[in-house]
Amino acid sequence: MPPRALVERRLMRTITTTEDLAAFCAAAKSEAYVTIDTEFLRERTYWSKLCLIQMALPGKTGDAVLVDPIEGPAMSLEPLYDLFRHEATVKVFHAARQDLEIFFVEGKVFPKPLFDTQIAAMVCGFGEQVGYETLVKKIVKADLDKTSRFTDWSRRPLTPAQSEYALADVTHLRLIYEWLSAQLVKNGRTAWVEEELAVLTDPATYTVHPEEAWLRVKTRTTSGRFLGVVKELARFREEYAQGNNVPRSRVMKDDALLELASTRPGNLEELGRSRLLLREGRKPEIAEGILAAVKAGQEMRQEDLPKPDLSRDSVQVNPALADLLRVLLKAKAESLGVAPRLIASAADLDAIAAGDRSVEALKGWRAEAFGDDAMRLCRGEIALSAKGNEVRVVRL
Repeated sequence: MPPRALVERRLMRTITTTEDLAAFCAAAKSEAYVTIDTEFLRERTYWSKLCLIQMALPGKTGDAVLVDPIEGPAMSLEPLYDLFRHEATVKVFHAARQDLEIFFVEGKVFPKPLFDTQIAAMVCGFGEQVGYETLVKKIVKADLDKTSRFTDWSRRPLTPAQSEYALADVTHLRLIYEWLSAQLVKNGRTAWVEEELAVLTDPATYTVHPEEAWLRVKTRTTSGRFLGVVKELARFREEYAQGNNVPRSRVMKDDALLELASTRPGNLEELGRSRLLLREGRKPEIAEGILAAVKAGQEMRQEDLPKPDLSRDSVQVNPALADLLRVLLKAKAESLGVAPRLIASAADLDAIAAGDRSVEALKGWRAEAFGDDAMRLCRGEIALSAKGNEVRVVRL
């Protein structure tokens, strides 16, 4: 067998046993970092179904493996979780949020230390939510074959194209990580990334409490009784979806939920008149749950009814100050080489212009980059001037 084929065969190694996974993770513990990615399905379930884990060790010819929990159903992921706890090895992901949710739900563990190349790339001036393919092109100077991106990762056997696609997600990631981490040290922004990563490793980021599910349902109605029914319907939907591992939309979509909160059916016949409730939501166990939720919302005590958040409506925005803050943000973002929205949103600027001092743009690294000068602008301590295409900050 020619040498090239030997290398390719080694790179395509698939792990299906606890023993082999433990051996790879033990080797990873002696390395400075390991790159990791996952393939999963979520279209038909509430919780993501883990289909594949890809990992690669440093070096252009470093070992790269596919960990297949479907082909190896008896395999324990505990060796991987033990690697996650090993703080001498950095665990490198790209756009890690959904990957971390899978591991937190299944193993109650977060990788530590963690590095997310999407966050690092934004801090290094690659724009908002930069894709992996873009980083491969700009940093690795290579192209990705994305034809396997939307395939069914739960089906076996995997095709050679699927395996190659999956491995490319961690092999190119090695050079991307090394380049970005060096760039962060060079521009002194490592702490910026660490601050953003703290949100990703907070259990609250992935914990959905059924009693709070109504807060995600968008409605302009401020009636306490209406919101009470919305709260109970959203609670039932979340509990049923979690307990039966089905998507929320399979129980009822938001438009159907709001319709039911408005019509408030009291029996199956009235529920049957719903225009927006899908067939799945008319199943007896869901139908009875909907009716019980409507009843609970209607009987909710006045003092327990949800209170709409009217704080944004009552905010008095100074439009001239908001416009000045937008100019300041654009100037700061351009000088730092980062996307303005990474620092502050339009809503943040309006809130600052209305006197709100609790927004994230005024905290942490964002305060250093923009927030401190934003406060000086609000206090009249600085002004903005233009010279050609450049906006300058002038201290008064």
